[in-house]
Amino acid sequence: MKQREQWTSKIGFVLAAAGSAIGLGAIWKFPYMAGTNGGSVFLFLFILSTIAIGLPILLAEFVIGRRGQHDAVTSLKMLAPGKKWHWIGWMGLVTSFILLSFYSVVGGWILSYLARALTFSLKSTDYGELFGTVITNPIEVLSAQALFMFLTIWIVQGGVKAGIERASRWMMPLLFIFFIVLAIRSLTLDGAMAGVRFLFVPDWSFLTGKTFLLALGQAFFSLSVGVTAMVTYASYLPKEERLGQSALNVSILNIFISLLAGLVIFPAVFALGHSPEEGPGLIFVILPAIFNEIPLGSIFMIIFFILLLFATLTSSIAMLEIVVSTGIQKRYDRRRRMAWILGLLIFIVGIPSALSFGVLSGVHLPGGSIFDFADILTSRIGMPINALLVSLFAGHILTSADTTDELRMNPAVHSLWKVIVRYIAPVAIILIFVASFING
Repeated sequence: MKQREQWTSKIGFVLAAAGSAIGLGAIWKFPYMAGTNGGSVFLFLFILSTIAIGLPILLAEFVIGRRGQHDAVTSLKMLAPGKKWHWIGWMGLVTSFILLSFYSVVGGWILSYLARALTFSLKSTDYGELFGTVITNPIEVLSAQALFMFLTIWIVQGGVKAGIERASRWMMPLLFIFFIVLAIRSLTLDGAMAGVRFLFVPDWSFLTGKTFLLALGQAFFSLSVGVTAMVTYASYLPKEERLGQSALNVSILNIFISLLAGLVIFPAVFALGHSPEEGPGLIFVILPAIFNEIPLGSIFMIIFFILLLFATLTSSIAMLEIVVSTGIQKRYDRRRRMAWILGLLIFIVGIPSALSFGVLSGVHLPGGSIFDFADILTSRIGMPINALLVSLFAGHILTSADTTDELRMNPAVHSLWKVIVRYIAPVAIILIFVASFING
């Protein structure tokens, strides 16, 4: 029988885990969430949530995954035999399934823009009108979504080493380099400092329970916490690797690229006279406009959308891997078949989200469109609840022997982590969750 794979190196694991985090969560979702929720206040709450709550829970997922050495459901069964905690794994799987169903829609939008960039048809276009045209065309959005899911499935079915790790090792460094170049160019536009002030000078009227939950949900979304992705990824990690350093590296990289995305987007937003409250279309409306200000902008636009596709894929393959690793059920020779079957199911479930801005625009659910509802189910409900359960499991169910053996860190730091996941993180998640609904 085929054996379970492992990452070939620490850097391969960190880049894959960071790739899961540094996808559309940082580059697409962070700018529009910050833009519609106060800019600097949202950024402050996002960093606070990432370090104080996201990082400890990320580390908890790492501990569970490597201790169990299997998919999330099986690992939790092994670590708490005879109890019902394995339902955390099933909830993570469902959340990831729904998340990828609408995330793949955005991946399709990126492919649509990339196709136009390759034919040099994005230059000097009304980008707001173009975005509306793309997302309301049923044939285009479904075809692009299907192609994006095909690429995701193709990578995941290749396995951990040949598929996920190989893709992450060369896609992520390119993404960092190019975004630094973009940020420098955006900051040199006339009027760019207004965007910098929006990102760093706080408007405390946005400091509400709702904003805090959205920032917490963004921290979970961008760290891939709350869908058991990191449980799955850590299960492929050799015992000699230090989990604390890996978790810190992933968190720092996530904050860095989110800040970088903000420094690319908001200076250009204000310099070019756009509104930071553009919403989900922000990156599709503003960034192409930036390229019009740059010599050889059409070439840069092609490179950007290729790299944005890379970032999106590194996150989508993590989501699909959660579902596939559970579906395999220790039968590792079934990886390819399960990847194609489950990937197809996710595509089908995502069709209503893909059509929610066009054919199904008249369908209104709590929170807005079908697409918006799927986002709320995952980032505002599913991920916080699942992160809460992971925190409680790590704090109260995992034995000290389990956590001490896996973490191998300073006793004082280990005790602090234990207090956070046992008491502070659960209370914070509950309070913020309740406050968000009280405040609408």
